[in-house]
Amino acid sequence: MTVEEEVRAEAAEADAVLIGNDAELIANCWTDDWVAVDATGITPKADIIGWIASGRLQHHSMTTVGGERIARVGDTVVLTARKASSGSWDGTPYEVEEWISQVYVRSDGRWLQAFCHKATT
Repeated sequence: MTVEEEVRAEAAEADAVLIGNDAELIANCWTDDWVAVDATGITPKADIIGWIASGRLQHHSMTTVGGERIARVGDTVVLTARKASSGSWDGTPYEVEEWISQVYVRSDGRWLQAFCHKATT
């Protein structure tokens, strides 16, 4: 399997884990210093994991819309794609399409997401 295929497989697995809303499993897909960046600013891993663990944030679907772009530099890979997702925040349902860029790094023989940037369309 190529590095690009490995990262695509890890990204698909992370999406499946996210839809399962298991905070511990999700935390294992991300580096300890993982952050998400969007129009509201930086959100650390602890916040996202806490919201999922409490049920405040729930993911119901996550689909890649169109193709993905992979750029590799050594043991770092950037995956960029357009994704459609649904879920709920504080009990209010949402559906969103966004462009995402995710940085993956190799750690202990597997690819972990270290950073995620989202831009809502």
